[in-house]
Amino acid sequence: MGKIEMKAQLMVLPYAPEALEPVISRETIAFHHGKHLAAYVNNLNGLLPGTEWEGMALEEIVCKATGGVLNNAGQILNHELYFGQFCAPKAENQPAGRLAEAIVRDFGSFDAFKEAFQKAGATLFGSGWVWLSADKDGKLVITQEANAANPVQKGLTPLLTFDVWEHAYYLDYQNRRPDHLAALWQIVDWNVVANRFA
Repeated sequence: MGKIEMKAQLMVLPYAPEALEPVISRETIAFHHGKHLAAYVNNLNGLLPGTEWEGMALEEIVCKATGGVLNNAGQILNHELYFGQFCAPKAENQPAGRLAEAIVRDFGSFDAFKEAFQKAGATLFGSGWVWLSADKDGKLVITQEANAANPVQKGLTPLLTFDVWEHAYYLDYQNRRPDHLAALWQIVDWNVVANRFA
């Protein structure tokens, strides 16, 4: 038997392209999902055939690969988690249940968590991601990951991420990364994040 052919697919957004406005514009979604993410998918599909990574699951590739394969696989995984965690804007948007309790336990309050998360995103130099993840004991941690890195590489379970590559916000916010980060709380689908935590 030959290797299982692993072909990356461009994820289908779980909402309409305009659903996140005004936090993220339809135009940004068109570029970010339709061009940037699509390019990572196409690049990975061009790099995988005939390699040891062919047939591996995306997370496994991210944990084991290097170079261009890692960069493109990492960006696909990151963007699938990112785009999959949003919903239409809500004014009072907060987590509930076990996730909310864990946030208070590990950060003191939801507001303290938001402040720490936004600061981590605003102070990450260059391109990358800020993540809320759970360790093997369920403790919540915030990490900054450069470029295409993902917390799975550190043995963590990624729960929530804000993309701080400029293409994620420049059309809507220009150089105002902190404003972009502050606005994203309105569109977080906390049910998705809670399911990742469970």
